[in-house]
Amino acid sequence: MIDKYKTIEDCSEGFYSDKGSKFLAFAYPVKTEGEIKQLLNDTKKKYHDARHYVYAYIIGYKQENYRANDDGEPTNSSGMPVLGQIRSFGLTNVLIIVVRYFGGTKLGIPGLINAYKSAAKDAIEKAKIVDKSITHRYLISFDYSEMNFVMKLLKDCKAEIKKQDFGEMCKIIIEISISLHEDLVKAISQNIKIKIEDFNE
Repeated sequence: MIDKYKTIEDCSEGFYSDKGSKFLAFAYPVKTEGEIKQLLNDTKKKYHDARHYVYAYIIGYKQENYRANDDGEPTNSSGMPVLGQIRSFGLTNVLIIVVRYFGGTKLGIPGLINAYKSAAKDAIEKAKIVDKSITHRYLISFDYSEMNFVMKLLKDCKAEIKKQDFGEMCKIIIEISISLHEDLVKAISQNIKIKIEDFNE
């Protein structure tokens, strides 16, 4: 089972220029479409005098959620080349925004493809590419009498406790590697005093 994916550790910047046009590329590690929307809004505010804000992203460890946006440039001349660079490096959970300042001379479709591709590539090459574990989050609810059993199980399965609440019932939010979560679910399902459910923030 694949239990890791490649992404970038932190944001990075790339640059390309051609015939007076400047292309500023910004690569970000992201996990949700909400983050992407916020980063796009922030970029448009910061570079409010730019001509285009082309972007592409891939999120999800299966790389199933992706999008490319030309933002007014000719169809497939900009967003797709940016997306292509994310794919060529085998990355996911990455957003790249390329801000264009128009230099007064049209570049043509081949020129645009090369410019957006080069700016995106520069941003990725300046980023630190890292392997991240694919994890799953669960909410576990149980009675105090099951505390020792649950804690030992979490330790054995190398689960990380993200949050805990010991009220009338014990509730723990955990994160666990996808390669080990089936063992955890199987062990817990055999105990009727413990409830486990998917947890999505």
